[in-house]
Amino acid sequence: MRVLVLACSTRPGALGPAVLDWLIETIKPRSAELGAELVPLALGDLDLPFLDEEEHPSSGLYQREHTRRWSEIVDAADGFIVVTPEYNYGMPATLKNALDYLSREWAWKPMGFVSYGNTSAGTRSVQHAKQVVTTLRLVPLGSTVAIRIADATENGQVRPTPALDAAAVGVLDELVRLAHALLPMREATRAGVRPGPLPGSYVRPLTPDDAPQVTVLQRCCWVDEALANDTLAVPALRESPEQVRQWLTTWHTMGLWQDGRLLGMVRTRRVDTDWHVGRLGVVPDHRGQGLGRSLLRLAEAAVEPDCRRIVLFTGPKSRQNLNLYQSEGYQQASLAADDGSIRLTKAIPAKQHLAESS
Repeated sequence: MRVLVLACSTRPGALGPAVLDWLIETIKPRSAELGAELVPLALGDLDLPFLDEEEHPSSGLYQREHTRRWSEIVDAADGFIVVTPEYNYGMPATLKNALDYLSREWAWKPMGFVSYGNTSAGTRSVQHAKQVVTTLRLVPLGSTVAIRIADATENGQVRPTPALDAAAVGVLDELVRLAHALLPMREATRAGVRPGPLPGSYVRPLTPDDAPQVTVLQRCCWVDEALANDTLAVPALRESPEQVRQWLTTWHTMGLWQDGRLLGMVRTRRVDTDWHVGRLGVVPDHRGQGLGRSLLRLAEAAVEPDCRRIVLFTGPKSRQNLNLYQSEGYQQASLAADDGSIRLTKAIPAKQHLAESS
């Protein structure tokens, strides 16, 4: 969990750097417990001019190097804590400008606020900022830290107190919890993610970090395979999370997600001139909705150039699997696999070879 901590004031001699230092030191032990990486950044160090991109930020078409750099920083973050003063009942222009530069990169990420000021302890700045950040689909926290300069600082430094420290840790706790909860929403907006066949679902590549979810999916999906073929010697049922993690590094695997749940998957890889498709599975409560067929076609669409056929395997008594594959044009090979499973193949049309090679 990557948390970007932004110091917004660029005024020489401002209190912002001292507030940022106090905040980082205060919440650092808790961030280690939560597995959160704190990344402090002063907006003044970015050298962002007033918004100078010709295209609207929602297009994602950035011409300026400073915009591309800022986009990468924000895109890599899972949440934000903003350290901001109050200027004339509002947030600093530097913060408003930094927000306006981007669009997609902000979406579905939590933002907490640590404000400082005199009469209102900067709370009016936070209220102003919340009106803007919600438009960008940022999710502002309820927990905040408000520092009244006369009461909480001494010699240009924040004077720690149990109440102030507890409030800072509370912001981090809420931010991390919300960042985890919003993860499915963030994933759906990232590059390389495509919409899935169900409302709110999406398909993305699976990585070794997804091994726990894949292990659970396999245990759910391959019980029917074992019962139908009267055997427990089904690799998908017996693999440990570490074994799953290992094969996720060598197969290209796509997962179908909805609301943070892995509903199905399929893996592919090239072997000589064959395109191997395997581990096609859909959770039992979502079967009969065409998800397996959709994932199979996704695997077929990813076939690499110069492959001549698609190869997959299933149990000899897995009638539902056989019906699906045969309806999609697969034919049973003359020889069974060494483990007794049935090998099915499907030729790739010659026209597809020509199109891919060209």
